[in-house]
Amino acid sequence: MSTTSNQSEKPLHELLTSSLVDIYVGPESTHWVLHEKLLCHHSPFFASKFYTKSKPTASSRSFGLPEDDDLPFELFVGWLYSRALRYPEEEKDVGPLLDLYFLSEKFEIQKLSDDIVETVRAFYHANESYPGLRRVQYVYANTEEDNPLREMMVGSIARQLTLADAIPVHWEHALKKNGQLAVDIIRSIQEWHLEGQSVPDAREASMDRGRGNNAVGFSNVEGHLEEGTSLSDIKEEADGEADQKNKVNGNS
Repeated sequence: MSTTSNQSEKPLHELLTSSLVDIYVGPESTHWVLHEKLLCHHSPFFASKFYTKSKPTASSRSFGLPEDDDLPFELFVGWLYSRALRYPEEEKDVGPLLDLYFLSEKFEIQKLSDDIVETVRAFYHANESYPGLRRVQYVYANTEEDNPLREMMVGSIARQLTLADAIPVHWEHALKKNGQLAVDIIRSIQEWHLEGQSVPDAREASMDRGRGNNAVGFSNVEGHLEEGTSLSDIKEEADGEADQKNKVNGNS
């Protein structure tokens, strides 16, 4: 998780000194020449790579990031020099911002992480939409618990599912498979601190427990699949998991 720097903000012109460093990104070693003081001022990660306690100036002039991708680093460089993010014009533009977020966590730049969470939140709110399942799964795969981006994503989904008449089939499948996601949704709802009288009480004799004239039971699942997913895909995945369990049990 990114850390908050104790350094105060400095004017850009004070950070654009003549000292430069070479950064090589990705499997093709894309070469970036960046201002050393600017980079290390904002990123404790890079400061630890270029500086030592005994020598507060760059002891090395180059560093490689072979496992990182070019596009997120390009977005990082844009933010580094402008302190601004490119606002997503459509949902597909959110993906690169998520990759930039993971990079900001690696580089320990709290301000950049916060800016990305706010930009993604504002995008979904302005478009009256919610993160898709694959977006949420991607964030879960690349973050730890108590992560602000994860919390924002799961909080949005908690609202979407609570207000929906039924659970979309792809979410129903995901929640059965990922218990942590289901628990996080419940925790998110608890953080709403709803008053008791605003929540239906299934213990009351007058309650129909969601099975009135036009209501449905717990088994109702909305017939909607995540884009690119079919019912046969879900069945094949479930059958594969069952076969794997049978093999494990047979070998035990």
